[in-house]
Amino acid sequence: MALRVGIDIGGTKIAGGVVDPDGHILEKLRVDTPRDTATIARAVVDMANHFRAAHDIASVGVAAAGFIDHTRATVIHAPNIAWRNEPLKATLQSGIGLPVTIENDANAAGWAEYRFGAGRGVRHMVMLTMGTGVGGAIIINGELFRGGHGIAAELGHLRFIRNGLPCGCGQNGCLEQYASGRALQREANALADADAIGGALAAHRAETGSISGPAITRLALAGDPGAIEAVHRIATALGEACGGFQGVLDPQLFVIGGGVAQLGDDLLGPVRAAYEASLPGHGDRPAAQFAIAQLVNDAGLIGVADLAH
Repeated sequence: MALRVGIDIGGTKIAGGVVDPDGHILEKLRVDTPRDTATIARAVVDMANHFRAAHDIASVGVAAAGFIDHTRATVIHAPNIAWRNEPLKATLQSGIGLPVTIENDANAAGWAEYRFGAGRGVRHMVMLTMGTGVGGAIIINGELFRGGHGIAAELGHLRFIRNGLPCGCGQNGCLEQYASGRALQREANALADADAIGGALAAHRAETGSISGPAITRLALAGDPGAIEAVHRIATALGEACGGFQGVLDPQLFVIGGGVAQLGDDLLGPVRAAYEASLPGHGDRPAAQFAIAQLVNDAGLIGVADLAH
C-alpha cells in the first residue's frame, strides 16, 4: 500500500501525517511554526524523516499559504511567512530524499474535501475557507484548477467593495476583509461599541480584553443577538460573492471550511439567502448546494498527501 506524507505549514503550527490511499491518517504530528524560513524548512524535513523511519513512504506533499508557481516548486509570495520566490521544493527534496510536491493550502484542503469529504460525488465544486483570510479552491470536471501561472482560485482577493478596506495583498476592498474570521471580529467589536444588541459582546471584551472568533461562535450558538448579527454580516458578504462565483464557475456545490464554519447551519442559512438574492437568473437556472467541510483541520495535510506524486 502506497503511503504518502502530507505536511500543512500554517502561520502558527505545522501539522503533518502519514496518509493512506483512502485518505485515512495513520500517524499525525504537530509542532509550532518557527519564525525564520530556514528553521521552517528544517522542521518540515525533520517531520518527514520522522515518518519515514516508521513507514514505507513513497512521496511527500507540503501545503503552504501563498502563491505557488505552475511547476509546484516555488513559493512566489506568502502573506504570513517571508517567502519570496522561495525554491521550497528543491530545499525540502534535498533534505528528505523523496519526491516532494508543493501546493497552496486552500487548494489542498479543497482537494481533500472533493476526494474524501463533503464534495464526494460531484464533479464541479468550489471551496471557500473562512479563517484569518478567505482561501479558495476550484474543482472543474474532477480536476483542480490552478490557472495559467499556478495561482488561480485566490477567491478571497476578489475586489468586493470598490475603494474598500485595505488588504494584506496590497489592494483594497477584497472579499476576505468582509467575510473572514478577522472580519467577524471587526464586526463584533463594532457592535459592542455602538449597537444596543452588542451588550454581551461588550461584556466579554471588558472581561477578557478582546473578542475572539471562538467566543463569538459560542455566543452565536447560545443565541446572543449581537453575535448572531456579526455572523449574519460576514455570511451575507460570502453569499453575495458566491452568487457571482456561480455566474462565472457554475459549481454544483460550495463547501465552506475554516474556523467560522463551526457554526454550521447558523452560518449557511444567511449565506444561502444572500447567494440566492445575488444569483444571476435566480429562479430560472439550477442553483448550487452548500455544505460545511467535513475534514476540518486535517483537510490540508490529507489533500496535499493525495496530490503528492
